[in-house]
Amino acid sequence: VFAVNGFLRVATGLDIGLSTKCVVIPKEMGMCHKIGYSEMRLPNLMGHTSMEEVIQKSTTWQHLVHTDCHPHVRTFLCSLLAPICLDTFIHPCRSMCAAVRDSCAPVLLCHGHPWPASLDCDRFPGDEDMCLAPLTKDYKYLHKVLPKPTCQTCPAVEEFFTHKRVLEVFCDSNFAVKVKLSKKRTASENQEYNIECHVEFTSQGSLLPYETQSMIQQWLLINEKCIERMSPTHRPMVYLLVGNIEEGIILVNQVYRWQRKDSQLTLATQKWRYHKCL
Repeated sequence: VFAVNGFLRVATGLDIGLSTKCVVIPKEMGMCHKIGYSEMRLPNLMGHTSMEEVIQKSTTWQHLVHTDCHPHVRTFLCSLLAPICLDTFIHPCRSMCAAVRDSCAPVLLCHGHPWPASLDCDRFPGDEDMCLAPLTKDYKYLHKVLPKPTCQTCPAVEEFFTHKRVLEVFCDSNFAVKVKLSKKRTASENQEYNIECHVEFTSQGSLLPYETQSMIQQWLLINEKCIERMSPTHRPMVYLLVGNIEEGIILVNQVYRWQRKDSQLTLATQKWRYHKCL
């Protein structure tokens, strides 16, 4: 659950001198570990003055980071929450903010939260100033650009079907992924889930199974309401998610409940290897 409204305020013109100190990034801020440095300045660029406040506020952003909505989302948020310990504060550039906002705002909206006004990208310096800039365009050519999951209406869970009907659906689809879901038992009020994905098949020529698996995990994190519907209890439940990739967007079109007593899905996935679509 995102709780972003009202707590973000970017500190501008903060006195860097004796008013700040270097502290180790705490273990509770897992999203800001392995980012190239281990110490941060306090107060930070959001005006948080105590480590308790920093930890509390950072946890509200961890879910967004896990969705991987943009390659720079972690860098952007950690540069504000846990700024690197240098002689001066290094802000993220306006262009980095805009890139992260354009990719991640729809994810926030999917969870019922608008992009906070306090993260208005106009507040950040232009690229000609000393600031954290996004990676160069060459990066896109060096790294494979994978299709993106999007916020969508959760398909109804189907529990009654024949293997022949499932094979017809497979013929019209790019991927089918077996997913095991369960609620985590946590001390906090926020719901968290265990997500295990196994690719039963993928017919999208250019995609590898582990890429499809990663994209489905992203889809589930973005469409958390769908997970809530599919995981009413702490007991693990298994589903088959089937869908298409259209114009670089992942869409899940069918959700089948995979029950032990039900052999139709097992039969369909076995027959798929030899099945010829019409």
